[in-house]
Amino acid sequence: MSLPPQAHSPKSPLESYLHVLHALMLRDMRTRFGASLWGYGVVVLWPCVHVIMLITIYTFQKLPAPLGDDRAMFFATGAVPVLVFQYISREVMKSVIMNRPLTYYPQVKLFDLLFSRILVEIVTGFLALIVIASVLVAMGTNPVPTYPFTAVCGYIAAIILGIGVGTINVAIIGFFPGWLLGYALFSIILYVSSGVMFLPSYLPDKIYYWMKYNPALQVSEWIRSAYYPTAGIQVDYLYVIMFGLTCITIGLFLVKTVVSKMQAG
Repeated sequence: MSLPPQAHSPKSPLESYLHVLHALMLRDMRTRFGASLWGYGVVVLWPCVHVIMLITIYTFQKLPAPLGDDRAMFFATGAVPVLVFQYISREVMKSVIMNRPLTYYPQVKLFDLLFSRILVEIVTGFLALIVIASVLVAMGTNPVPTYPFTAVCGYIAAIILGIGVGTINVAIIGFFPGWLLGYALFSIILYVSSGVMFLPSYLPDKIYYWMKYNPALQVSEWIRSAYYPTAGIQVDYLYVIMFGLTCITIGLFLVKTVVSKMQAG
């Protein structure tokens, strides 16, 4: 008896690539989260815990929210986009370090490691966003922004920025492996100056002018402008998008150089 025709048909290049991508994503999730749904849940819940800690600190100190009457909303609108950006930019770099031996298999390329971790982080960030929105609803806060389209665009901008900086990080560690620690320290500076815990526009103009060059601050204000349209927050949308796309372009070029270096070595 002859087998059905489909049994003899080989997988198409696209099917093979999607299979490799799927396997890399599953491996990322299992190795990072201990092959446990609870482990993955901890990572998803971390941004929520982060926001709750900020709210608790301000509540105990009896400090009002810098903008509006809702502490939870103020901190969530600032922390979520900044954390999305930082998680993607950091975890993409860590993925390449942890999974580089997989590139010895002909089916796996360095770009596949990068792309698979980006997808994992986007999904994780989206789940965390849903959890935070649910917590806000439980606290009696309406998480729907005044301008939903602006908020969605700001969230996408944070993802683009994370991909761009993460791609450059991948290239840097190809030449300087110690950059993993260096970027961790640099991320602290970015976070502190991004306006998560304060409103940057209330600072003196000379200080605020230089802080605006921090793209993480821009995405934070981008999201807040969707929730506080009367606050007069000015966002340089073109700067954020061009910064992210330029980083992606430069990063991919440098990653190609790193791949050539690995193949030569």
